[in-house]
Amino acid sequence: MPQIENIRMFVRVYELGSMSEAARDQRVSPAVASSRIARLEKHLGVRLFNRTTRRIHPTEHGLAYYDGATKILQAIAEAEAAVATIANNPRGSIFVAAPLGVGKRFIAPHVPDFKDAYPDIQVRLRMSDRNVDITKEGIDVAFHLGNLQDSALRLQKIADCPRVLCAAPDYLARRGAPAHGQDLIDDRHDCLLLRFPGASEQEWTLLTDTGPRKFRVTGPYESDDGDVLTDWALDGRGVANKPVFEIAEHLKNGALVPVATQTPPTSAALSCLYPHKRYQDPKINLFIDFMITRCRAKLKESEAAYQLPR
Repeated sequence: MPQIENIRMFVRVYELGSMSEAARDQRVSPAVASSRIARLEKHLGVRLFNRTTRRIHPTEHGLAYYDGATKILQAIAEAEAAVATIANNPRGSIFVAAPLGVGKRFIAPHVPDFKDAYPDIQVRLRMSDRNVDITKEGIDVAFHLGNLQDSALRLQKIADCPRVLCAAPDYLARRGAPAHGQDLIDDRHDCLLLRFPGASEQEWTLLTDTGPRKFRVTGPYESDDGDVLTDWALDGRGVANKPVFEIAEHLKNGALVPVATQTPPTSAALSCLYPHKRYQDPKINLFIDFMITRCRAKLKESEAAYQLPR
């Protein structure tokens, strides 16, 4: 199906706006990606992209072709899914995105078990704490921890994950233990911040007597990797706002201590997102159901390992 691969490459170049990024996405070299676009342009007899030194932009013909091209790929995917359903033999690749903490603890450990159960399905896992554009990046399923804005994507909630403000005993010995969220600001505590382009983690939402309230916190340490914040907290560098499942063992053995317990953080919803039509694909359906079961079991384990003070 060389022409289908040419069309698929066109769609990814169009969506990513870069030949090299599309090549990486499709696991081929930039030369192969360029060759596929050239063959498709020769077949159609038109130029689909205007190329500059920095970006690639669709021509008028490219803009017109994109809608039909995506419908072709969707029709093929639906046809293959229908055959797989009848044959009871799901196959193909699933592109999955997850935050680092969720991916390392919940998803990655269970991918081999899923692969053993469904050997003809390949799972391509991408882990990052940055926001992911599911459509642009060609993701089939994305796991998300936290509140979501309105989305055209389908959502399945997995569980509410309690969070805790915590710090190492030596930090508290030096700086004192904040009892209330306001103490983080008034006493100028060092807060460890999860930051990446577009993030607003410098505002922590805490539960007060009058309901949820946003506290604007600051600190000299920030990272786009939540596990780095845990390491800094263990090293006595400041106060972290962490999901309990990520630090249950540290809380249990006393390496980290809950603080500001009068105003605990709001829980974070763990959910999975996917385009509406993806759930009609049996392999996507199987993967989501499999991982939801495993995630809920793992969360129960972390809750059993450490119970937050009430």
